[in-house]
Parts: sequence; C-alpha cells; structure tokens
Amino acid sequence: MKIAVIGATGTAGRKVVEHINAAGHEAVEISRSTGVDITTGEGLEAALAGAEVAIDASSPWPAEGEDIGEFLSGVMRRVVEASKSAGLKHIVYLSITNIDKPEVAKFDYYRAKALQEEVLAEGSVPCSIVRSAQWMEFALNPAAAEEHVDEVLVADWYIQPIAVDDVAKTLVEVATGAPGNRTIAGPEPIRLPDLARLVLDSRGDNREVKATRPPLASLSDGSLLAPADAELLGPTPRAWVG
Repeated sequence: MKIAVIGATGTAGRKVVEHINAAGHEAVEISRSTGVDITTGEGLEAALAGAEVAIDASSPWPAEGEDIGEFLSGVMRRVVEASKSAGLKHIVYLSITNIDKPEVAKFDYYRAKALQEEVLAEGSVPCSIVRSAQWMEFALNPAAAEEHVDEVLVADWYIQPIAVDDVAKTLVEVATGAPGNRTIAGPEPIRLPDLARLVLDSRGDNREVKATRPPLASLSDGSLLAPADAELLGPTPRAWVG
C-alpha cells in the first residue's frame, strides 16, 4: 500500500515513515523539504497522487497575530480538498485526547485541533481520527519547559503520556485497516515536572527541576488523563527513559 505522510519530518511523522516501510508498505513523505506547503496547499495534490491513504501528522503553526483556529481549519480544508482531488480513499488524522472537554478547549491549540477534527469529519473523504495523549517526548518541550544553566522550570501539567513510537504504530495500523477512530494513552499518569526529572536523570543532568503554574487549571487538574475509552499502550515513563 502507498501511504502519504503529511508532516513526514516531524517527531511523529519520522516514526510513521519508519513503521510504514518496516511493514512492507511504501511511504510518500510530504513536508516543506519535499516541496509541499500545506499552509497554502502548494504541491499537495501532486504529492498525494497515487497514494491510497494519507496520514496527517503535521503540526503547522500560524504567523504571529493570526488566529490559530482559523489557520488550522484552513490547513485541514486544503488537506481534505487535495485528498479528494487525488482520489484518496482514507485520511488518518493525529489529534489529541480530551479536546472535546470545554475546560480543555480553553487552551487555544487544543481548540484549534478540535476545529480541524470538525472540518475533517464534514469532508467527503472517509476519515479516521486517532486521539493521542501527550507524548513522553514532550517532557522538555519549550511549550511547557524553560531550561536555564542551573535549573529547569516545567509547567505542572498532569498527563498520561505515551511514547511517540506507539503513536506511530497505531497510526499505521489504522491507515492499513478500515476507517475507525481510536483513542490512545500511556499506562501511567505523571506530572510533567516529574517526567522531566526522569529524563534529566537518564542523561546525567542534575539541574534542579522546579514546577511552575500552567496557563490553565485544566492542564494540571486531571482533565488531560486518559478517558475511559482509551487504549493504554507502551511503557511507563520510568521504563521509557530506562
């Protein structure tokens, strides 16, 4: 099967490409480095031509001052339109768990991802949405962690993280099967400062980790933990860093 990977050079996209090729399928890598700009749609339909399925693992970001909801909705419309024109049979979209919760949707990026889900579901190409919990690899992401010479400040998110490798495996499983949504998370909750501590310890980095208040209470009050219908996959945080 020929599977297009939108966002093929990103953290998840690289792993998706690896799993597609390892399973004996053909990965078509779509990113700016391959001459495709999904924010404008330039080159997208041509890149999708001949593929049966597209996995959208992209993470485009708007220009300063641009509304992220409108921006990401527009990107998804272009993906759906190009997929339809290219004759794709299935779009698999990587989303985030719990973004249907009003308290979580107050976080602008999560609100925008929910809008992308709506655009995809309203399109005419069969689709699957894979909602993933936050990734283990998020531990020191600049979106929530600020590194200094002698300390690391980490927002006190309460998450149930999953390894990106398990996310990629799931995306490929869905892409090679019948359309259907899935929700996935890791097996164990942990606070982000504690996950950062585990990662730093594994590197022999003894800088102090200090917890800081996240921008919204819902990021630390348990609202991000795995919902009841989630599949719990992969290693615990301690096993992952091990």
